[in-house]
Amino acid sequence: LSMCSKICYAIGGAPNQVAGSAASFFLQIYLLDIAHITPFHASLVLFIGKASGAVTDPVAGFFISKSRWTKIGRLMPWVLACTPFTIISYFLMWYLPPFVSGRVAWYLTFHCLFQALTTLFQVPYSALTMFLSTDQKDRDSATAYRMTMEVLGTLIGASLQGQIVASAHVSPHCTVNPSVNTTDSWHDTPSIPDPSDPLSHQVIYMIAAGVIAGVYLLGIVVLFLGVKERDDPYALNSDRAIPFCKGLALTMKHGPYVKLTASFLLISTAVQLEQGNFVLFCTHAAGLRNHFQYLVVTILVSAVVSVPFWQKFLQRFGKKCAACGISWMIPFAVMLVTIPNLILAYFVAFVSGLSIAASLLLPWSMLPDVVDNFRLQNPHGKGHETIFYSSYVFFTKMSAGIGLGISAAGLEFTGYKPGICRQSDDVILTLKLLIGAVPAILILLGLFILLFYPITEESRKKTKLALEELR
Repeated sequence: LSMCSKICYAIGGAPNQVAGSAASFFLQIYLLDIAHITPFHASLVLFIGKASGAVTDPVAGFFISKSRWTKIGRLMPWVLACTPFTIISYFLMWYLPPFVSGRVAWYLTFHCLFQALTTLFQVPYSALTMFLSTDQKDRDSATAYRMTMEVLGTLIGASLQGQIVASAHVSPHCTVNPSVNTTDSWHDTPSIPDPSDPLSHQVIYMIAAGVIAGVYLLGIVVLFLGVKERDDPYALNSDRAIPFCKGLALTMKHGPYVKLTASFLLISTAVQLEQGNFVLFCTHAAGLRNHFQYLVVTILVSAVVSVPFWQKFLQRFGKKCAACGISWMIPFAVMLVTIPNLILAYFVAFVSGLSIAASLLLPWSMLPDVVDNFRLQNPHGKGHETIFYSSYVFFTKMSAGIGLGISAAGLEFTGYKPGICRQSDDVILTLKLLIGAVPAILILLGLFILLFYPITEESRKKTKLALEELR
């Protein structure tokens, strides 16, 4: 597999991450402080949107597994067909409609559409890994390129969105140190200019959405021109495709897959909670409202530069051993919650980026090993790759949706009020728990489950040799 193909494959996945990153970091604060919908309704939008994307995963896997081979492959037509609709739904998700009463329905509709369409992109794109090459090293290398570019896409999305929309969340009225001024007048001061001119905020968010839509088009063109999809090299002419429902039942009984999915289901939920609440935490609980966009960029720059390090680490010491890096963010996040210091915040952001890079690279690097293991146990079936990838994305999205929904509902329960400079102590405590304690518990549980993951470096080599013989 040439380096050019790996790079083109990696660039193709970046737009989804650019858009997803902007939504992960800024959609919650946009719904609360710009669209002025209640935290309860925001939690509905976040949860139902993620759930719709999750439900689409097995549906997408079902139809993709039924697809016939075309001149450009079996997976590539799905990637190309859903892209224009994804761009439109993303653009409208950041539009501030002129009516007030139907805003919740508006954002719910387009967030659900966006999540469903990104699923139709993500399932065939991620399954494409298995059809680039039969060599494990090639696939691991392509995955490392992909994750580097996807984390870079996450950086581009968050930094573009952060730099463009930061002015909508910063007000001179809120520059007073909250620990000094805690009077009622502080609590009642709007954190954003009371929008006598709401169009200014809409224009800012529309510009950001337009820029990210342009990134989508560029990435898809590069993917289509630079990557060639290959048919299943292990399948004999007599082999039949595994029916979707039967394949799904078999994957749910496959021990390595169940352990891997359960582990990263918890870990990805922890990362989503960090992303979804980090801007709110910096703005309302840590007194860092003028630095949040730079802290987000620090996290993602650290993640980008550390992906090659983690790729070398897992090649040298093994994939299970590399999972220890995910736990690095726990003590530093707890320190940030207990000691909200600016210098410490940047250090925590850097270390968090290292952990996030490990949490992003490892599951996608380990999933092809699980698919190979399954192939060895079921040598006369084909077409199971999309089942594995679609069901994995389903579980991680569903867990993230539940986590984000519960976190937004927690803010509603503790009395979050949009448009004020200082929230109540209960809200601040909730934000600290969502950034510190809750992700720490989820990560520790996920790593504990990963201890029982049975595929080692030695078993990977044996599987590789057996599949080469089968081929």
